[in-house]
Amino acid sequence: MITITDKGAEKVHEFLASQQADVSTSGLRVGVRGGGCSGFQYQLAFDVQRDEDEVFESHGLRLLVDRASLPYVAGSVIDYHESLQGAGFQVNNPNVVAACGCGSSFRVADEEQVSAV
Repeated sequence: MITITDKGAEKVHEFLASQQADVSTSGLRVGVRGGGCSGFQYQLAFDVQRDEDEVFESHGLRLLVDRASLPYVAGSVIDYHESLQGAGFQVNNPNVVAACGCGSSFRVADEEQVSAV
C-alpha cells in the first residue's frame, strides 16, 4: 500500500485541478528506475491509469504504481515539503537501506531484484 499526507494530497489536487484532469482516471504515478549513485531513483509524475497499474486511493486521490516498481515502494508515504532550499515531493520509503548524500537516489536490501526494473 502507498499513502499520501494531507499536504502532499493538497498539492496533487491543486495540480490536477489546474490541468482540469479527471481524478477518476488521473493521479500521481509513483515508480522507480535504475540510476543515481545509490542504484535507484524515484519517478513521480502526474499521469492517467494504465492497465498494468496497481491503484491505491488516499485523500480522494489515485496513486498509480506499475507492478515492477511496487515491491520497492510498498509501504511508502508521499509527502510535500516547502523550505528555503526549495519545494517538492518526498518519498518516505521503509524499503530503503541506504541513500546517497544528495538524496536523489537510494538502495534497497535486495538489489538483485532491481535489475528487472
